[in-house]
Amino acid sequence: MQKQGKSKFKFRFQELLFIILVVASSVMLSFSSGGFIINFKNVGFTIFSTIEKGVATVSFYVKDAIDGVVKLVNLSKEYDELTEKLKDYEYMQRTNAAIRKENARLKEQLGFADSIQQKTIPANIISRGADNLHTTLIIDKGSKDGIKKNMSVVAIQNGSIGVVGKVVSVGYNTAQIMNIFNSSCSISARMQNTRDIGLVTGNGTEDKPLSMKYIKKRVISELHFGDIVVTSGENGNYVKEIPIGTISKVSILDYDTSLDIEIEPVINFSRLESVMVVSNTEMKSQKEEKEVTK
Repeated sequence: MQKQGKSKFKFRFQELLFIILVVASSVMLSFSSGGFIINFKNVGFTIFSTIEKGVATVSFYVKDAIDGVVKLVNLSKEYDELTEKLKDYEYMQRTNAAIRKENARLKEQLGFADSIQQKTIPANIISRGADNLHTTLIIDKGSKDGIKKNMSVVAIQNGSIGVVGKVVSVGYNTAQIMNIFNSSCSISARMQNTRDIGLVTGNGTEDKPLSMKYIKKRVISELHFGDIVVTSGENGNYVKEIPIGTISKVSILDYDTSLDIEIEPVINFSRLESVMVVSNTEMKSQKEEKEVTK
C-alpha cells in the first residue's frame, strides 16, 4: 500500500518537471532568436505616457465638472437677478397704473371744481361708521382746511358726479359725513326730466335703495326706469343739480296720493376713496379760480 502511494507521487512530480523544462526551453529559444527582446525604455515610456494620459483625461473631466458647476452657479445668480428685475418691473407697472388712476381722479375733481363757482375742498376717506352700516364717513380734512358743518359732499366715479352726503361734525383735522343711506338724511330733489320735486331719504343701510316721496301719481306715465334724480338746491343744504341716483322701481300705493319710488345711487360707496366738500354759500376766491384754471 505504501509503495503504490509513493509511485503515484513520483509520476506527478515528473510530469510537472517536464512542463517546467519545456517552458524554460521555449523562453530561452525566444531570447536567443531575438523574437522576445524587452526594450525597457519603451516599456517605461508606455507606462508613463499611459499614466499621463489617464491623469490628463481625469483632469479634463474634473475641469469640465468644475466649469459646469461654476456656470450653473452663475446661471442661478443671473436667474435670481432677472427674477428680481421682473418683480421690480411688475411693481413699477402696478405703481404706474395706480398713479394713472389717481391722476384721472384728480383731473375729474379738477374738472368739477372748475365747473362750479362754489368753494371746493378735496378730501380722502380715512374711516367708516363703526355701526357696520357705513352710514357715516370720516375724512382727513377739518376746520383748519375750511370745512364747515352742513357743507355738501360729492364724489366723482367713472366720469360721473354724485351726491355722497353732508358734513355733520367738524374737528380741527377731520370731519364726519352723514351719507345718503343714513335714515336721518333727507335731500330735496327733482326728477331731471320732468322737474317734479320730491324728497329723497335713506333707509339706514347700503343694502337698501333710497326712497323718493311726494311725486304725484299723475306723472307716472312720464317716469322711466333709469331716469336721473338730482338735487333741487332748495333749503340751502345741497348744491343744485348734482345727481343723486336713478329710478330703479316705481310703485303705486292705494292709500297714498304719491308714488313710492326707489332710487339707486350714482355713487358706489363700497369703492369710494375720495370726495369733494362743497360750500353751499361760499364762492371761490380769485386766487382759487386762478389755481383751478392753471
